[in-house]
Amino acid sequence: MIPTPANQQVLEAMSQLFVSFPHCVTLGIEYVGTEGRKVTLKANWREDLVGNPVTGILHGGVITSLVDTCSAVAVTAHLPEMETIATLDLRIDYLKAATPGKPIFCRAECYRLASQIAFTRAVCYHESPSDPIAHGVATFMRESSRTPMLPEAAA
Repeated sequence: MIPTPANQQVLEAMSQLFVSFPHCVTLGIEYVGTEGRKVTLKANWREDLVGNPVTGILHGGVITSLVDTCSAVAVTAHLPEMETIATLDLRIDYLKAATPGKPIFCRAECYRLASQIAFTRAVCYHESPSDPIAHGVATFMRESSRTPMLPEAAA
């Protein structure tokens, strides 16, 4: 059985919020959809995003932003209510060059949601996740990690 989002309204609101951030708009990152709690985003190839004009290959920063954003949205699929999250760590293994002219998809999942940290994994691809361009793993700090060290009255 595929798990459903913890709160569909939170996922919908957060997925639209994340892709509306200025850097996502500039890169043309789009929300494609969610299957269970696995989120898919897309970045279309554009000439102004090319890192090497000789090859026409998209700049690696586009993939980095795509993995980071998709992973963050995947965390929100596990949240019962709105919550602030922030990227703590992001690692990407670039496995091969993206094909010029083709959109890049990213599918991410949050495989562990702890009280203060969320752990994600992602894959970027053209047609199928089984033929990856890049793999990414990330950790996110949850708003719950702002737990006060002292009770309110003692502060």
